[in-house]
Amino acid sequence: MGDTPVSQIMRPEGNVNQVLQLDTELEIANSFMKLNATCSLALLAAAGALFLTTTAVQASDTDDRIVASAKNSYVFKTYLKHDKIKTHSKDGVVTLTGTVEESGHKSLAQDTVEGLPGVHSVDNQIRIASDEPAEHSDTWIGTKIKFALLFHRNVSATGTEVQVKEGFVTLRGEASSMAQKELTTEYARDIENVKGVKNEMTIASVPTKPEESLGDKIDDASITAQVKASLLAHRSTSVLKTKVETTDGVVTVSGVAKNAAEKSLVTKLISDIYGVSGVVNNMIIALPVAGA
Repeated sequence: MGDTPVSQIMRPEGNVNQVLQLDTELEIANSFMKLNATCSLALLAAAGALFLTTTAVQASDTDDRIVASAKNSYVFKTYLKHDKIKTHSKDGVVTLTGTVEESGHKSLAQDTVEGLPGVHSVDNQIRIASDEPAEHSDTWIGTKIKFALLFHRNVSATGTEVQVKEGFVTLRGEASSMAQKELTTEYARDIENVKGVKNEMTIASVPTKPEESLGDKIDDASITAQVKASLLAHRSTSVLKTKVETTDGVVTVSGVAKNAAEKSLVTKLISDIYGVSGVVNNMIIALPVAGA
């Protein structure tokens, strides 16, 4: 029949019964063609609806996993457990709301969520609940030192008392070893606006091994967030533009360092972060500027 509609086929000459029979057959054929077309459209519509439903369900599952992963992350369960943060995800776009006690916690929450699988972007609407100390004030310096010590496993933030007067820092408490005491001094001295450090910490009579905390149980997103916060807290690395990624506890960092010593310092700081099992430092050394 080709493309010619069934209804337009020439009727043969003959008796009335033959003509009527042919007309009936033509009507039946047209009905089947219409039915097939209707069924095809219905199947296409059903397939489209199923695809949209499946996609929506998958997106919903991803959003649920993002919210659950944030809540169960090391950062949220350890450093942010006393803050009131709410996480909402829609198609991978995450909105953070609620309050935190310190400004550092706001960025820490965002850095953690940004590192979770399936997250496309983060809208950080978290508010600081308490008044922030004046920048570079003694209280501000003390808070920065405690925050910097927080992520390093070879020092003890909870076991270190920090006092600041006119930019001069006094450290007290008990260190597990002389190495820990010296490292605490080094970290405190590397905070912006610190003029000097006096370390009066005592040494434990029985040296103890630094606590590893959750060790290899720490999720990659939390490790990345800790590394970013640590590099930002230390004066020597705060201005560096670095990219940090973590896979199975191994941190890869890239960017530009002024010299080999600065690149080495980045590796040292990252290696001392909770959960880090290795560091791949792909930072390049900047070429010296002519005449500088």
